[in-house]
Amino acid sequence: MIRTYGFLSTYPPTQCGLATFTAALVRHLTAVTAGSRARVVRVLSDADHATATAGTPVVHQMRPGAVEGAVDALNRCDVVVVQHEYGIYAGRDGDDVLGVLARLRVPVIAVLHTVLTAPTPGQRRVLEEVVNYADAVVTMSEAARSRLVGGYLVERPDKVMVIPHGASPVERPRVGASNGRPMILTWGLLGRGKGVEWGISAMRALRDLRPRYLVAGQTHPKVLAQEGETYRVNLRNRAAACGVADLVEFDPTYREVAALAELVGRAEVVLLPYDSSEQVTSGVLIEAVAACRPVVATEFPHAVELLSGGAGLIVPHRDPPAIAAALRRVLTEPGLAAGMRDRAARLVPAMSWPVVAERYRGLAESLAVRDMIAT
Repeated sequence: MIRTYGFLSTYPPTQCGLATFTAALVRHLTAVTAGSRARVVRVLSDADHATATAGTPVVHQMRPGAVEGAVDALNRCDVVVVQHEYGIYAGRDGDDVLGVLARLRVPVIAVLHTVLTAPTPGQRRVLEEVVNYADAVVTMSEAARSRLVGGYLVERPDKVMVIPHGASPVERPRVGASNGRPMILTWGLLGRGKGVEWGISAMRALRDLRPRYLVAGQTHPKVLAQEGETYRVNLRNRAAACGVADLVEFDPTYREVAALAELVGRAEVVLLPYDSSEQVTSGVLIEAVAACRPVVATEFPHAVELLSGGAGLIVPHRDPPAIAAALRRVLTEPGLAAGMRDRAARLVPAMSWPVVAERYRGLAESLAVRDMIAT
C-alpha cells in the first residue's frame, strides 16, 4: 500500500492552473488511499515568495537553481508525481527539473500539461529527458499522447498513458439567465492568447439577444509582473470601439471552488476563444463540461477531442463571425443547448476527481510493486 506520495509542482498560494490541479490531485489521491499522506515540493519562480507551510503538505520550497533540498524531500516518498509545464521550472528551457529527476531513487510519474508540435531544440531535449527519466508518463488527452509518441524520441511508448484532467465533484444546478439576459462566460487567469478580444468582437452580431459577456478572473501573476493590466485595458478599449461596452463585463475576483461552481452554473454558454492551436489540456474546458454547460471553443486539440460527441461547438481561431454564429445557435436553436448538456453529462463520470485519483492510485501502486520486486 502506498502511504507517501511526493509532488513536484507549483502549489497554492501560487495562482496558476498547475497549482490548482496539483492541490486537487493531492486532496483526492490521499483520500482514495487509506493511511496515505502527501509531501509537496513547491516550485518557486524568482517572483514568488516563500510562505509559511504549517498545516499544508508543503515540505520544501524549491528556488531556481537549488534542487538538492527538493531531491532530499522527494526521495523520502514511495512514489513521486512530477508536473511538467513550460515556464514553471528555472534554467534553460526549464531544465532545473532534470536536475531533480536525475537524482530521484523512487518511482516517478511525469504528468505533461503541454506537448508542443514545434518545440525549440531545447524544449524538445528537456521534454524527451523528462519522459525518459520517468517510470510512467501521463497525458490528459489522446491528442497529447499521439503528439508525444509520434513527434518525440520516446524510448518506451508503452509507459505513456491517458488519464483525464479531473473535475470537481460539486453539484452545479443550472440557474436561469439573470435579468432575462443570457450569460456568456469566459473565465481563468487572463493574459494574451486567451482570445477574449475575438469574443468581444463577436458581441456586435448578438446585440439583438442582449447577452451579458462576463470575463471572469484575475490577470495571470506573471503577466501582471511583466506588463501590468495592459491586456485588460486593451480589452476594455476594444469593447468600447466595437460599441459593445454595455454587453461586456470584467470581474477580476479570485473565486474558490464553490463560488466558481456557482458562477459557472449561471452561464448559458461557456466561451473558450483561445488563440493557441497547441493546447492539449484545458482545465477550464474540463470544468465547463463537468458543469454540463454548453461550450463554444476554438479548434484547439483538447476541445476538438472532448467536444466531438456533441457537448459543444468548435469554431476557427480568431473568427468573430463564426463565434457569433455558434453562440447564436446555442442561445436560440430549440433543443441544442439541452442536447449539449445531456452529452456533457455522459462524460462527467470518467473525469470526476475521485475516479481520476483512483487511476493515479492504481498506477502508483503498480510502480511501487515493480520497484519493490526489482530491489
